[in-house]
Amino acid sequence: MNVNTIRVYGDPVLKSRAAEVAEIDAKLISLVEMMIETMYAAPGVGLAANQVGVQKRLFVYDIGDGPITVINPELVEAEGEFTYEEGCLSVPGLSWEITRPDRIYLVGLDLAGNEIAIETDEFEGRVLQHELDHLDGILLIERLDDDQRKEAKRILRDRAVELSAGDPDGLGRLRSA
Repeated sequence: MNVNTIRVYGDPVLKSRAAEVAEIDAKLISLVEMMIETMYAAPGVGLAANQVGVQKRLFVYDIGDGPITVINPELVEAEGEFTYEEGCLSVPGLSWEITRPDRIYLVGLDLAGNEIAIETDEFEGRVLQHELDHLDGILLIERLDDDQRKEAKRILRDRAVELSAGDPDGLGRLRSA
């Protein structure tokens, strides 16, 4: 199994806007295959390239119909509102009610380099917007109101302190890698 580690809150790669994909080659296809396996192993329904440390504008997702790859995605239209509990593989174990546009129209490329257009709503639309946020360097907690964001950051700081208390020099983590 070709699974990679998912980057979590605090990793600087998650805060940067990913670069456009210039060429679809064997290396990119291999990356996509690894991302799909990583997404399923997590388990999750979507995964952006920067969540595995690669600063390229692409994501994979599967809402039950098989994996789909979107390269250089661009949100063209968005309308309405849809509130739903949303979590994130990069902020494990936490979720919040998030309001996003309900209906969206997104364009990009598939893995063969063909132009694709996706017009969708509700859950699939939310997944696409969430992954696009990752590619723009926006984490889920930035979609929260001020009080929720402060509480989320407090929880995440406490987790980081607990982790470092169990392995203060980080050697245990290196040995297990």
